[in-house]
Amino acid sequence: MRDATRPRPSTPRGPARTLAALAAALLLAGCSGGDPGEPGAQQNATSPAREVLLQPAGTQGPAPFTASTAQEGAPVSQETPPVTGVSDPAPAGHALTGSTPGLYGGTRRVASCNVEQQVSYLTADPAKARAFAEAAGIPEGNLADWLRGLTPVLLRADTRVTGHGFRNGRAEPHQAVLQAGTAVLVDRYGTPRVRCACGNPLRSPAAVEGAVHTGEAWPGYRPERVVVITPTSATVGSLLIASATDNTWLERRTGTHGDHDRRPDVLPSCAPASCDLLTDPPRPVPESSAPTTAPGRPQAPSTPPSAPPVPRHTPAAPRQEERPGEPVAPPVPDGGDTAPVPDVPPAPDVPPSPDVPPVPDGPAEQQPRPEPPPSFEELIPGDTAPRQPETFEG
Repeated sequence: MRDATRPRPSTPRGPARTLAALAAALLLAGCSGGDPGEPGAQQNATSPAREVLLQPAGTQGPAPFTASTAQEGAPVSQETPPVTGVSDPAPAGHALTGSTPGLYGGTRRVASCNVEQQVSYLTADPAKARAFAEAAGIPEGNLADWLRGLTPVLLRADTRVTGHGFRNGRAEPHQAVLQAGTAVLVDRYGTPRVRCACGNPLRSPAAVEGAVHTGEAWPGYRPERVVVITPTSATVGSLLIASATDNTWLERRTGTHGDHDRRPDVLPSCAPASCDLLTDPPRPVPESSAPTTAPGRPQAPSTPPSAPPVPRHTPAAPRQEERPGEPVAPPVPDGGDTAPVPDVPPAPDVPPSPDVPPVPDGPAEQQPRPEPPPSFEELIPGDTAPRQPETFEG
């Protein structure tokens, strides 16, 4: 017999049961819904993986939705480079809005992707069309018109995205970095939505803590230069793209495939090749400080050569007037009180005696002494050698 006092387990009824079923469906789908035309809807893509796949522009990549529809950029190979394992940490990337001048490139009157071929590939397979629309966040019945409203361009910077591969009838999200030169389709908010080399839908990247790179990096890859493209706050009517042929600016209307390309009325302050995309707005890259003189050609001095240095000490004037035929006494340092030696006729035939004892101090009349030998000035007159400047100051 059943115990009437024992409470029965409660089960959701009515609206509560509907909400529980909807939450379970969203959890299993692993992707966001919402209006694809709203900018916020593109920021909800998530991925449980912590690995960020490096995808070169010339490879189709893993689990493609379709064959390549790229008509511009690097030739697409069906072979996928082997994944070499986890490598360096993956940075979050520099955020740039989709309307940034020069963020995309292309060739005048040339579509980077064959949009009609992309529509044909997806609509021919209902399972792929359903999975693509679910991952892109659009109604399946509106898939063809939505694709035709995208704009084909080329990435001009390595770009972080959330990609989706097609496996087991479903779209599986993964984090990726697309190499510059990759052909993509962008929406009216300036954000990439389809990778043309594989037909995979793209969404804004998910913030993954501790993300690391996988795959082989291409030459010139710099993690600190990776960008994240954010949608504009309102739809844009055109994109200012860089010409891939002559380093000029092109204005491409959104939703067109190059047939309405024109020269923009207002040009940025720098040419596409010299603009730094990581500045907002883009500014010219600082010029190199290397000399511009041609090899083998001497560079002219910036200032005229200076005058020769002036000697620190100027020779003093002669102490006495020189007269022809008369000996000149040697100079006496400043501050001395020695009287000049009187002129004595030279006696060259009397050699000096080295054995003469020194003369003691005192008056000459009190010290009897022999006849003194001739002085140095008497033997060698002062005018026999050039005079030298003074070397001491008083």
